[in-house]
Amino acid sequence: MNTTPSSHDKIEPGKIWLVGAGPGDPDLLTLRAARLVMGARVIVHDGLVDPRILAMAPAGARLVSVAKRRSRHSMPQEEINALLVSEARAGRDVIRLKGGDPFVFGRGGEEAEAARAAGVAVEVVPGISAAIGAAAAAQMPLTHRDAASVVSFVAGQCKGLSEQNWAGLAGHGRTLVIYMGLANADPIADKLMADGLAPDTPVAVVENAARPEMRVLHGPLAGLGELVHKNKVVSPALIVIGAITALQDNAIAEMAVESQA
Repeated sequence: MNTTPSSHDKIEPGKIWLVGAGPGDPDLLTLRAARLVMGARVIVHDGLVDPRILAMAPAGARLVSVAKRRSRHSMPQEEINALLVSEARAGRDVIRLKGGDPFVFGRGGEEAEAARAAGVAVEVVPGISAAIGAAAAAQMPLTHRDAASVVSFVAGQCKGLSEQNWAGLAGHGRTLVIYMGLANADPIADKLMADGLAPDTPVAVVENAARPEMRVLHGPLAGLGELVHKNKVVSPALIVIGAITALQDNAIAEMAVESQA
């Protein structure tokens, strides 16, 4: 019996799921995210998704990498949007897996817009953002009654960085978290100091947050570029600026003293 669909058979479209994979550790996935990954047929993932999470997919799942690196995009965003829509129109549910949260510097908004414009159902499954995950893993509170009551998130490699107004985002009582800022560490420090931030403002760089190879590096704002270059910091990494980074540094020192007692 021929079961091949004819040209008159209607293919029911699939659904696009924009899923946050969190900062790295598979244990930090939401239950819904874990279930979707473990039942996936097609996963379109970025380069920040931990391999341990991808390993949770079924043996027959098709994994499509659309990893982005500075100055080297494996697939332009418009093509990623088209791929998601094409897979869904072919009747497949598509898991679009992103590091952190889809709506925090993840271009999830653009992909959701593309899905809606194409008449394809889309649902967002939030994830622990890179900033929240990094702060928790490093025991670095982004807010603290003694140090900070305001938190700001900015992208450090957007076009027109020098023209952006960051005045008031960092300083007394404030924490500034910079995504994608490694390549511009020197101009970022210069920009913030030009806006009035003291050169000795404490900063931290969190590399590979919530992963076994995580590093937390500390220094003054004026030495941010040197801190990144000297330690050969690589992505994924966040730059955190403010007094709360010194609190984390002090906590580590206190733990070291207690362990030696």
